[in-house]
Amino acid sequence: MDILQAAASASTSSGLGLNCTCAQVRDVFSGEIGRRETSCRLRWSHPHSGTSTAGREQRFASKKRWQKSAGRIVVNSIKKDADEVQKVEEKEKEKGGRSFLTFLCPLLKLLGSGDPAAPRNVFLETTTSGIASLARLPWGSKVNAEVVAERGETGQPPQLLQLYEFEACPFCRRVREALTELDLSAEVYPCPKGSLKHREFVKRNGGQEQFPYLIDPNTGASMFESSEIVSYLFKQYGGGRKPSPGLLESTLVTGWVPTILRAGRGMMLYTKASSDTPSQKLELYSYENNQFARLVRETL
Repeated sequence: MDILQAAASASTSSGLGLNCTCAQVRDVFSGEIGRRETSCRLRWSHPHSGTSTAGREQRFASKKRWQKSAGRIVVNSIKKDADEVQKVEEKEKEKGGRSFLTFLCPLLKLLGSGDPAAPRNVFLETTTSGIASLARLPWGSKVNAEVVAERGETGQPPQLLQLYEFEACPFCRRVREALTELDLSAEVYPCPKGSLKHREFVKRNGGQEQFPYLIDPNTGASMFESSEIVSYLFKQYGGGRKPSPGLLESTLVTGWVPTILRAGRGMMLYTKASSDTPSQKLELYSYENNQFARLVRETL
């Protein structure tokens, strides 16, 4: 017997009228489906006298916990919201991924050692980057036209989003894939290992040296954790949608492929890189999963 049936039964058998309509009961429980477990306590009033009958209460619950209330039905969610549970799970997975990245970085540094400015085998470079792109299909390859149409003709937020990341990080890649799908422009600040300027800013502004790190000057929001960033972007600029199916989950499976195939390029600062920054920001027009754009981003 569900709670609505139990409430109707209690009202009929007791001769007392619930001080809410059936429609209101349905409204209360309309969102309490799926993995949630709910409980409530019903207090009713005599239909003739209009006075509440203290002590004449009936409990309907899927568990023993319930929330006390007078004159209304209150739903007390016993299980955490499914979205919150998912966020916790994502954080734990991301922590595990970072641990693996910490182990992988020295190995990739060894494999990718040498002067990155030296001539390279063009065929090998484009082939490995192309295979990396195939591994990440369909994410980061096309724009969600429906989202763009909903945002109107301007399409872009008034102020550019600011993303601090580095190319070889699979979790940073996850965020760039979301930016591609949502057709969002952003100021990207490369933060490879050894970089001082941008990494120092992240540590000072965010309290820790972790990537990716997003700042949205349009809302004042700033955050770490790629899963939270992706969810935020879709909610704020994707019409309240949830991230596309597989975008978050696939990172832990194939998100490492570009990093490994490309031998960690884009992970370390070039030792001969100039400390002088250009007087104006460079502008790069590309999309995340383009095999040739990847080669450019590694250089940046």
